[in-house]
Amino acid sequence: MNSMGNAKEQVIAAAEQFAKLELEQDPTGHDWWHVYRVVKMAERLAEEEGADIALCKIAALLHDVADEKLNPSKEAGLQKVRDWLQGQLLALEEQEHIMEIISTMSYSAGKNPPMRTLEGQVVQDADRLDAIGAIAIARVFLYAVWKGDPIHDPMLPPRETMTMEEYRHGKSTAINHFYEKLLKLKGKLNTAAAKRIGVDRHRYMEDYLEQFKHEWEGEL
Repeated sequence: MNSMGNAKEQVIAAAEQFAKLELEQDPTGHDWWHVYRVVKMAERLAEEEGADIALCKIAALLHDVADEKLNPSKEAGLQKVRDWLQGQLLALEEQEHIMEIISTMSYSAGKNPPMRTLEGQVVQDADRLDAIGAIAIARVFLYAVWKGDPIHDPMLPPRETMTMEEYRHGKSTAINHFYEKLLKLKGKLNTAAAKRIGVDRHRYMEDYLEQFKHEWEGEL
């Protein structure tokens, strides 16, 4: 491995430690193990799609350190990551690319623009795939408990449209979150590799919701 590769590996190792320190106590489902899964998937997608693997891994490691749910504001979270990146052996262009990815990749009620680069598409897809499937179901209920939302309330239908403020803080339910966000993600994946993986994961959630509906009404 050349010196450039060694430098990138050092940054990846440092980013891993930084993310662990920041997120290991997170109760919302955006904890270190979420980051771990996103990094693993980003690496897999980057290999298949021909993206810069090291850059994808660094962005994936840092993406939730900046999350506005875990900081006083989105701006404060992004500044924390920017300050950290400036102390690493990365070119300014690479630092800016990473900042662009993590500042625009979140779902944000479906209002963020498309990712500009292949690396951004890969990291966004890896993050979104962790919100589709079996683990996503577990994360939904963990997040609902943290937010204080009930499992289900038939009198509280899913919201069709909402502002960012309503999306973050409005009253909803765990089951509604599937319809308000998670079931929409399959259609918002960028890469062919992610779309292929997303099909079965999406179907798993649909099957779960069908079973839930039958059990709720005492039909099964």
